[in-house]
Amino acid sequence: EYSGINLDKLQALVDGKKIKSTLDVETMISLRLVGKNDLVKILGRGELTSKLKVSAHKFTASAKAAIEAAGGEAITL
Repeated sequence: EYSGINLDKLQALVDGKKIKSTLDVETMISLRLVGKNDLVKILGRGELTSKLKVSAHKFTASAKAAIEAAGGEAITL
């Protein structure tokens, strides 16, 4: 059972100055995006224009491609 977070949510966090260049599970928990025992899956809905280094348990192929296309890094835990 994964908690999904879409790319448009990641971009909104950058735009809202909640994150800068890195997003890991600990940060997702502190921002109340996921619970502390949740597995996190990054989903491909929306657009990501910011260069982000994202750490999560799983990525959809489209989300991974979008993160890398924006110059970022998708790290599978």
